[in-house]
Amino acid sequence: MKPPFLKAYPLLEQIEDSGFEAYFVGGSVRDFLLNREISDVDIATSATPSEIKGIFPKTVDVGIAHGTVMVLYQGETYEVTTFRSESEYQDFRRPNEVTFIRSLEEDLRRRDFTMNAIAMNKKGEIIDPFDGQAAIKNKVIQTVGLADERFHEDALRMMRALRFASQLAFTIEPKTLLALKENGKLLEKISVERITIEFEKLLLGVDSRRAMKLLLETGLFQYLPGFEKKEEGLTTFLSYNMGSSFSIEEHWVLLLHLFGVLPQETEAFLRKWKLPLQKIRRVKNGVYWFHQRLARDLSIYDLYTAQRELAMSTEKLYHVLMKQDDNRSIESLEEKFRSMPIKNRSELAVTGRDLMDWYEKNGGPWIEERLLSIEKAVLKGEVFNRKDEIKEWLFICNRP
Repeated sequence: MKPPFLKAYPLLEQIEDSGFEAYFVGGSVRDFLLNREISDVDIATSATPSEIKGIFPKTVDVGIAHGTVMVLYQGETYEVTTFRSESEYQDFRRPNEVTFIRSLEEDLRRRDFTMNAIAMNKKGEIIDPFDGQAAIKNKVIQTVGLADERFHEDALRMMRALRFASQLAFTIEPKTLLALKENGKLLEKISVERITIEFEKLLLGVDSRRAMKLLLETGLFQYLPGFEKKEEGLTTFLSYNMGSSFSIEEHWVLLLHLFGVLPQETEAFLRKWKLPLQKIRRVKNGVYWFHQRLARDLSIYDLYTAQRELAMSTEKLYHVLMKQDDNRSIESLEEKFRSMPIKNRSELAVTGRDLMDWYEKNGGPWIEERLLSIEKAVLKGEVFNRKDEIKEWLFICNRP
């Protein structure tokens, strides 16, 4: 048994010692069977939330209405959820009613895909009533029971299917695939934030191209924010090999370019996806410099302004777009950056205070203008980055 399970082992013991059943469930068991890295370990139990709170001294009610209690144990947090069954779903997201039950199999029956409907006890024995291990062995994504029912219960499961196809390089079982094609409109009932999480994970998966093809094939792309008429751009995107080495911001930059979204339109487009403002700013900067690179080679001042990380990112994306595999331009930019006499303004030998003293003037916009001219001169090699030489250069050039 792997370390994440061993650390959580005492929780299962304590729950069982109190007279209840307890199992590891969900993604952690799936990833264990796939020999993938295990992140969060979730536990399912026959104990009710109040019974779990009576067993463990430190708990947090993170989703107690749906049977989930977070247990704090030896510096780690574990979500412990009571076996439950669910009534009809009122909004394709949440059940009208949750009923706590004592049956593990009935609890597993309500889950999305067979590969996620597997449990493991403290001895490492697998409980697999819906043949999830066979699905994992065959690399197939298949719903537990009828796909139409699962997707009507929670329409986000459709995006999760594509996300898993990307992350695990699995195919989608034919009936599940047909249900994806027939139920796409249900995504309109799902919050943008939840869709965004799944879509960005999809983009970063090891087989994202497979998932993007499925996004087009099923027609689900039509229900993503701003993607309604972007089939051509998405199809073109498939011809580029981004790979997992590219950041999510870099994926957005290329997508926006292929969609024909202009730099000044970037923020409005990304706000539809409810992205955090900091991420929107990073993508906007990426889009701006990508358009600059499409127009010309980046100069030493461009490199100074964009800074190393953004300039290198821009150059990488340019090579992807041009379908070039030429590292010489990347190496050239690296050499330019290393040879720059200053990398940022903090390294400039003069400050705004120096300028005010030399010209005997109060502060104002003129200081920023003068500092910019000094930066450019230093970067071009017109003057050395030394205070006395900069002062002489300023006055010789008769700068007021």
